[in-house]
Amino acid sequence: MGEVEQLRALLQEALQRIAELETEIEQLREELGKNSSNSSKPPSTDSPSQREKNRQKRKRRAAKRRRGGQPGHQGHCRQLISDDEVDAIEDHYPCQCESCWQALPEEPYGGPMRFQVTELTGKGGVEVTEHRCHSVRCSCGYVTRASMDEMPSSAFGPRLCCTVAMLTGVFHLSRRQTKQLFWDLFGVTISLGSISNIEDRMRRLLKAGYEQAKSAADDALVKHTDGTGWRQAGRSLQLWTVATTVVTVFTILTAGTAQKLRTLFGRIKGILVSDRAKAINFWAMKRRQVCWAHLYRKFISFSERDGPAGAIGKELVEYCEVLFVTYHAFASGEISRRVFRDRMAPVRLHIEALLQKAVAADIKLSGSCQDIIAHKEALWTFVDRVGVEPTNNHAERELRSFVLWRKKSFGSQSDRGDRFAERIMTAAHSLRKQGRPVLDYLTALWRAEDRQQPALLGA
Repeated sequence: MGEVEQLRALLQEALQRIAELETEIEQLREELGKNSSNSSKPPSTDSPSQREKNRQKRKRRAAKRRRGGQPGHQGHCRQLISDDEVDAIEDHYPCQCESCWQALPEEPYGGPMRFQVTELTGKGGVEVTEHRCHSVRCSCGYVTRASMDEMPSSAFGPRLCCTVAMLTGVFHLSRRQTKQLFWDLFGVTISLGSISNIEDRMRRLLKAGYEQAKSAADDALVKHTDGTGWRQAGRSLQLWTVATTVVTVFTILTAGTAQKLRTLFGRIKGILVSDRAKAINFWAMKRRQVCWAHLYRKFISFSERDGPAGAIGKELVEYCEVLFVTYHAFASGEISRRVFRDRMAPVRLHIEALLQKAVAADIKLSGSCQDIIAHKEALWTFVDRVGVEPTNNHAERELRSFVLWRKKSFGSQSDRGDRFAERIMTAAHSLRKQGRPVLDYLTALWRAEDRQQPALLGA
């Protein structure tokens, strides 16, 4: 009887344990099933399969509902402010009668058409100018209204519009943030549609300067290049830069293939500093400089291995550090170019010998070393040519702000957005290199549109 009770107690304990485990399993399954669509978890924690499901769901939703205002939605228009809030008034009168061509007096007939322009002043304030388009009655009885061609083409002045373009295109604020900023700082109401229109006009205005910057980059004797990913409405694209001491050019490509990159560089001229990307192999090795910062990181990974590979990696790291110390001494003026070349000669021999040793030993890093040896002519250009750096840090620094923009906004939504992004970023980075204020350049470009006098970036 005692055994039966003992077995019954054990069974009861087992059933209780099973119930507890079932509850725990149910809770774990519930946790595993959580994602950004059914919980407060951020989208970054979603699994690849869940992200694909979310993308498909967005596509189906987008197919049913287009972007922007929907059919039948209530329209909005910009409201005029009262007369006592206006800072200046400009009256426009017709010069002559459109019927008999007689000269007309500046005597208004009826109420004028009013149009207000909001502009930022140089001191950080806001000024509203009201333009009044008057009608005048002629002695012949015909009423002529002043030509609308004399009226401004936008409700916002050049400086305000260019500030908007800088906030969204250079400082990477969202359109909604830009809209809120203008209200909070200046009390200016600006719609999302107006911001989009400003970006589109700036895209067109910057085209000539962008092409001129590309031409200046093509003519440069030394240029740096690098690429990263970009997205357009969820589609994967490639963002590349060509950076010189005078200009930086950004271009968004559909792919980072050799064929696409050839269009990026235009004509093959000068020394190109880059990593060992195979897509750039169309550029002659003797006119290239491979980035030693990339090689240094590669050698560090070699040194962290066991056995002969780690030993060779440690030696390569040591000689690479000597390379950088020697170059920095030369760049700072501590040693002359002749001394620099003399000190680099043994470093060059030892590094090449170690790479050959790794290939001959047929160890796990032999493939990487063989690829580095294939770039042998591009390893030491910085020793022999003036103005060539041993690293591609210049291009990587230029790309950094674009990478941050991509992380914040996930790229663009259209080709128009891509062109605006690459052109305004090209203008901003190039002008800063030249010591020229970005806002002044954009404002002059905006005002010069009617005079057809594009401001250039390579000057």
